[in-house]
Amino acid sequence: MGLGTSIFLIAVGAILDYAVSWQTQGIDLKTVGAILMIVGAMGLVLSLIFWNSWGGFGRRDTYVEGGPRRRVIDLSSQ
Repeated sequence: MGLGTSIFLIAVGAILDYAVSWQTQGIDLKTVGAILMIVGAMGLVLSLIFWNSWGGFGRRDTYVEGGPRRRVIDLSSQ
């Protein structure tokens, strides 16, 4: 689940929990909203944790000291 999906679930859950006043039989919309907000928050936290370990976008250069050297061939002595 990505960041966008997590934020969407939190928003839909908040709307169901706080803004909807419909009464349905068999389904409590406030409970569904709370569940969606919890799942969205968990997805958001997990996405941020894995985003941090993945590195996100951008360029990362790694320099190794003593790495491979360029070989120069001297053709002037022939």
